[in-house]
Amino acid sequence: MKKKKSIVDGILYFINSIFALLLLIGYAIPYIKPQTLNSLSGFSLLTPLFVMVNLAFLAYWILRLKRIFLLPLIVLLIGFNNIPRLYKLNAKRVILTDDIKVMSYNVRMFNKYDWIKKDSIKEKINTLIAEKSPDILCLQEYAPNPELEAMFPHKYITYSKNNHNFGHAIFSQFPIIRKENLDFKDSSNNILYADILIGRDSLRIYNIHLESLRIKPQINELNEETALKLSERISRVFNKQQDQVLTFLDHQQKTENKVIVMGDFNNTAYSWVYRQLLKGKNDAFVIAGKGFDKTYDYPFPIRIDFILPDDSIEVNHFKRYQNKYSDHFAIMARLSKASLE
Repeated sequence: MKKKKSIVDGILYFINSIFALLLLIGYAIPYIKPQTLNSLSGFSLLTPLFVMVNLAFLAYWILRLKRIFLLPLIVLLIGFNNIPRLYKLNAKRVILTDDIKVMSYNVRMFNKYDWIKKDSIKEKINTLIAEKSPDILCLQEYAPNPELEAMFPHKYITYSKNNHNFGHAIFSQFPIIRKENLDFKDSSNNILYADILIGRDSLRIYNIHLESLRIKPQINELNEETALKLSERISRVFNKQQDQVLTFLDHQQKTENKVIVMGDFNNTAYSWVYRQLLKGKNDAFVIAGKGFDKTYDYPFPIRIDFILPDDSIEVNHFKRYQNKYSDHFAIMARLSKASLE
């Protein structure tokens, strides 16, 4: 019996060793440009899974009183700062009456093509936004919505040159004093920005929607695509994302305003894209969130939607709303108004 257990432990240790190595590789990927890695760049999408597997092995070996627990423990400690990007134990909850509430939401054209087999999705999204009453709202994959537009006195909406029913939008309860559309070449994705006047100071809001991965929520549909084709497609997308991020970084460095970056990055917190966009900023979820913060409706937790305020802006609270009105979930952060001035 002991020999059988020893064989099982040996097999599990071997599997653990593979996942430990994969996680170490995942730690390194955010430091290398996607166009350098090519097809390996998509590896970062699996890093959250590798973290969870190593955490499971850590718990297993500890419960078994096996010294092997040192393997997953050491690997996890090497990238300890990565764990809060996946899961947070405790939330920060400071609710001030003058907080500025900022929300980001990929609304998937308000279910225009009935992807979700439920009635009145558009009206339900409008109700959610009205109830949460964000001061600043960034929407991706926007479609015309007069009822929503009437909720905000100031707005900036752009539509694709090829599809006038598809676009992106920034809504604000504060005056917009400047706005611009950073058009991506050969893409329906985009970056908008708006300089918003809050008191006597202006705040720059970027609404970012990077090149889409087009990962299907249904695993069986994803399996229909061969591994090689999937790898090639992800590589092409990540290469495009690199160019789009470099366009953003070049534009951002020209402003002296405080900046908040929001949107659908179509990439995880373990990617080169995230690492570049995070420079000089905080991740509102890491500062004030709780749990896994799954922002994309997928079988395992995946976070590809973000709110990144300048690191001088104080984040008081962060919330993900679990309403399934899109293939994404709405996220909102409460920011200290005093820190914006």
